[in-house]
Amino acid sequence: MTIHPIITTRRGFLSGAGFVIGFAIAPKVFAAGVIRGDPAGGAGDLIEMNTFVKIAADDTVTVLSKHIEFGQGPYTGLATIVAEELDADWSQMRAVHSPADDKIYANLAFGLQGTGGSSSIANSYDQFRQAGATVRAMLVAAAAEEWGVPAEEITVSKGRIKHASGKESGFGALADKAAARTPPAEPKLKDPKDFVLIGKDLPKLDTVAKTTGQAVYTLDVLADDMLIALVAHPVHFGATVKSFDDTEARKVAGVVDIKQVPQGVAVYADNTFAALKGRAALKVDWDLSKAEKRSTEALAADFARKFGEKGLEAANRGDVDKASSADGVQSLEAEIVFPFLAHAPMEPLDAVFVKAEDESLDIYSGAQFPGSDEATAAKILGVEPSKVRLHTQFAGGSFGRRAQFGSPYMQEAAEVFKATDGSRPLKHMWTREDDIRGGFYRPMYLHKMKGTIDADGKITAWDQIIVGQSIQQKADLDETSVEGASNLPYSIDNLRVVSHNVELTVPPLWWRSVGHTHTGFAVETFVDELLQKVGKDPVEGRLALLANEPRHVGTLTRVAEMAGWGSPVPEGHEWGVAVVKSFNTYVAQIVEISRADSGIPRIHKVWCAVDCGVAINPNVIAAQMEGGIGYGLGAVLFDEITLGEGGEIVQSNFHDYRSLRIDEMPEVEVAVIASTEKPTGVGEPGVPPIGPAVANAWRRLTGNPVRRLPIVPAGGVS
Repeated sequence: MTIHPIITTRRGFLSGAGFVIGFAIAPKVFAAGVIRGDPAGGAGDLIEMNTFVKIAADDTVTVLSKHIEFGQGPYTGLATIVAEELDADWSQMRAVHSPADDKIYANLAFGLQGTGGSSSIANSYDQFRQAGATVRAMLVAAAAEEWGVPAEEITVSKGRIKHASGKESGFGALADKAAARTPPAEPKLKDPKDFVLIGKDLPKLDTVAKTTGQAVYTLDVLADDMLIALVAHPVHFGATVKSFDDTEARKVAGVVDIKQVPQGVAVYADNTFAALKGRAALKVDWDLSKAEKRSTEALAADFARKFGEKGLEAANRGDVDKASSADGVQSLEAEIVFPFLAHAPMEPLDAVFVKAEDESLDIYSGAQFPGSDEATAAKILGVEPSKVRLHTQFAGGSFGRRAQFGSPYMQEAAEVFKATDGSRPLKHMWTREDDIRGGFYRPMYLHKMKGTIDADGKITAWDQIIVGQSIQQKADLDETSVEGASNLPYSIDNLRVVSHNVELTVPPLWWRSVGHTHTGFAVETFVDELLQKVGKDPVEGRLALLANEPRHVGTLTRVAEMAGWGSPVPEGHEWGVAVVKSFNTYVAQIVEISRADSGIPRIHKVWCAVDCGVAINPNVIAAQMEGGIGYGLGAVLFDEITLGEGGEIVQSNFHDYRSLRIDEMPEVEVAVIASTEKPTGVGEPGVPPIGPAVANAWRRLTGNPVRRLPIVPAGGVS
């Protein structure tokens, strides 16, 4: 069986003089297991290495990333950390995805292999520093032995090992001897003041491959005689197949077979076009007896009724009721509606299944939780987990879409493959319509806010009720529903936050920045309104409320300096500000907007300050802030998934669930604040502040507070 495209094999960089090392978990070098047909390798056998670092005979250093690379930068970040402690030259560095292994490649924050929660660098920083330092120590020891000199007299710089006697070597020439040595138990790490690469704007390792089309995504993986499979799904959540007529579908040239699976009706074809035409020709009668039939408006009304019921206490300090009824206080109330949001990555979900001659199975997929997907497929297919090998591919985005334990997508893909005899490789694909209509949305939420202000202009009470689905499908308090609100950073003596979980057939899922997508907006727009009500400056007022939060203060002060806050705003323009801590990263943003000729907001510039601890690669950090701003702008301005009068899903593709367009992307200026704190994530924290910053500017420009998102509904401006 041949897998295409064929690029450099892993066997190629594992063969010959060279060694690999897995810090702490695998103290001795070893190789075990054979993987065949990996599209990231080639046609030959590939050796699975339980390791983090590889040094080849040509001096290249390959880091095995335990985190999937889908644009957020772990390849570059992890390689930077290793290269720093190894004293490698950046031109030597390479990165590939590690094998799937929940023990060896566990995310230390999760306890299993996975990417999410902006945790890649945060959980790997110490681990990969020690991995790089271990390799360096072993290379130095090997050089000392070969040259007959004390190890203390050897220096390493830019990938060259040197001694004052004139002896010099690259890494590759000493790799074999280094591999034979016992790694040190506690390698010496650099003092951060001596960092050479960490903190520098290094080019991303995957940029060239992605911009030249050489990068391999699951969509690119092809096999000889491969079937393409698509599943017809209902447009009502909770609907199931009652019956179907495939007469016309089977007449489509290239359609091979049609079978019912638990998720719908699968069409198997020789090519994608035939699969699409065949699926379109299907006639499916859906059973709607257990389907969601309420419209979005009906759901919102049902959610609002929860405001009067007893909920789950998320925070309660002071006496909100007493403070709210005190003499001389002013009050402000707001109800905010947040829609369902799809993730809408550029590459929809897909997976390739190839059965080997020994009945084992290779799966190729851009998996955020590869071990979980591997186990899910093994269970459904009824095979031993050891006989299933998942090969993680580049993914064209995710934003949380691929981050599911017991992945429903992998369940469907495995069911589709199981329904065949397995004699032909199979690629199971979702179209973008499948994905946008497929559920696993950021849930719909309603917030009810009440704040009071005393005669001195001090916020004396904050009362917040949040209604929506529990992403973790919990009956008790789901912290992801209230994060950013229950731990409100502002110094307000009387605080109450209550949550209500609602049960729907619409499947929920975390979306880029999870609960902060709605709590950040609600908190930052409401505090802005309260400050405006008593005539306080939005920046100065926040700084006073954040006196006990130095990192909030640092980012907010920095972004105000960048924008020149307080200077005149161009006529017809307005500024808005927001500051949000999410995933232990602090981000403050100021936007400048105007009203476009069409009447919708026009965002001209965004200033952004970010404090994410030690900045591994400012270039990547800035890129993630820019990407988060663009992604968040699309959502806050335009995006919503709605259910029609009968509960059917309305949106289907980018024409009615649209991303920000290139001419709508504002100029973005990013400042990365210097810090000695442990590094935190940047993949998600750029998203939460942009929505409230825009809404605050829009309110000041138009006089109208934003009470429902998106700001620009399908029919016009809110």
